[in-house]
Amino acid sequence: MGSTFMGLETSKRGLSAQQSGLYTTGHNISNANTIGYSRQTVNLKPTNGFPGAGMNAPQIPGYLGTGATPGSIQRVRDQFVDNQFRQETTKLGYWGSRTEAIGQLEGILNEPKAYGIDTAFNDFFKALQDLSTSPENSAARQVAIEKAKTLAESFNYTNKQLTEVQENLKNQINVETKNVNSILKQIAQLNEQISTVEINGSLPNDLYDERDILVDQLSQYLPIKIEKVGSGGNAKDIAEGSYKITMDVGGTTISLVDKNKAAVLTPQTVDPTTGAVSDFDASTDFTAFHQFKVKDATGADQVMDVNSMVQGTGILKSLTESYGYVTKDAAGNFSQPTGVIQDKIAELDKLADEFAKAFNEVHKKGHTSVKVPELDVNGNPVKDANGDFNMDYATGIEFFKGQGAAGMKVSDEILKDFNRFTVSDTEGEVGNGKIAIALSNLKTQSLLGLNNASAQTFYQGMIGDVGVLGEQATRIFKNSSTLQLSISNNRASVSSVSLDEEMTNMIMYQQAYNASARMLTVMDETLEKIINGMGRVGL
Repeated sequence: MGSTFMGLETSKRGLSAQQSGLYTTGHNISNANTIGYSRQTVNLKPTNGFPGAGMNAPQIPGYLGTGATPGSIQRVRDQFVDNQFRQETTKLGYWGSRTEAIGQLEGILNEPKAYGIDTAFNDFFKALQDLSTSPENSAARQVAIEKAKTLAESFNYTNKQLTEVQENLKNQINVETKNVNSILKQIAQLNEQISTVEINGSLPNDLYDERDILVDQLSQYLPIKIEKVGSGGNAKDIAEGSYKITMDVGGTTISLVDKNKAAVLTPQTVDPTTGAVSDFDASTDFTAFHQFKVKDATGADQVMDVNSMVQGTGILKSLTESYGYVTKDAAGNFSQPTGVIQDKIAELDKLADEFAKAFNEVHKKGHTSVKVPELDVNGNPVKDANGDFNMDYATGIEFFKGQGAAGMKVSDEILKDFNRFTVSDTEGEVGNGKIAIALSNLKTQSLLGLNNASAQTFYQGMIGDVGVLGEQATRIFKNSSTLQLSISNNRASVSSVSLDEEMTNMIMYQQAYNASARMLTVMDETLEKIINGMGRVGL
């Protein structure tokens, strides 16, 4: 006959097991709205049966169970879905950042607008046409000069806006790199905490969730790979261990996190002329991005340049491509800076220089219609011995000065004396507007330096190119967002807390607890009968 007290112990274990289920259910319900929380479940297992193995084991019919005990409390995750989510998050991070940068570019080059470059071109050429029909009209000449000033100022202002966006991107690269370093450090610290808990045989599920939230954040910036490394000691087989995080760059594997060690990234720029590489300095003017210097988790020095980073992978790649970067060929020569914003700044500079050059070439062929003071090399009027100005007809005058869109301006000679604006091809002919006609014809004239396009057509092509880039980035971003949302929903269906399901579990554990308690009462009544009701025959 088996021990009567075995029934008590079996029922007591049942109470304890169902209590664990109720506590876990309560924990799930409490965290139903906690971001990144994975629902947990109790893995119950039967305790060893009676009798145990041995030569002296009692011979009884059957193998009596002795109850249940919680084997482990495990969070519910699908590693495959997690990997899918992070891969899509990396793409989403890239295209989201690129969409934002191009959106700023579209805001600056938004044409037609009242004070844009395209409008300034139209107004200037119209003023030139008016001047060509009335070359003797000083008011028409002054209007044309004012429109030229407006055109130059439009170039100046647009360049300033583009440069400000570029400077903001430089600051953002620094900030986001610091975010990446902070995330890597936090993951390494969590690895250490998790290992400390696991070697004692426990599963730190909430620490796992906290670490996975950080890994999800990291996947926005870089295309990462994760390998789980066991903690050793008394760690359970289902323990997740430490995360070893790496990324492949141009065929080289860079260790980002290895147990409790984390890599440190430093963005670096290069002077293409001298080849001097230096750490990013947000306070300086534009210097092209070149690479991230990496002190990896093993302590080794590594580099990852933009060219070796896979296209469409992460915020850091997108930011550097938007800001402007250079690559280095096998011979060690650096390319010209390129990038979404940098390319448009370079094209705007090219447009300003080529237009000013073509305009000046025509203007220098003209002659002043009236005599004007002779100027010295400093641009000051020359006086004779009597203190009078040396007056004569002038030619070879440059209308625009300065380099690039930022430096473009109407020359001081023209601004100080509107008579130096030459509209005649013959000196002294006030009614001759042939040069003005030639200048107005530049509106449709193809310029070799602008790929045989006119200045205005070249600018319109720039705007069209930005539109195409924006449409592509927006389309891919939306597609990636839709796919990530679908994967996120799949992950939520596995890992998130369902209050309906938890209520069902709560009732299930509650009923099982009540049944175990009833069994305990039955055992108590049985013992009471044995102790107090037996052996009393004849009393």
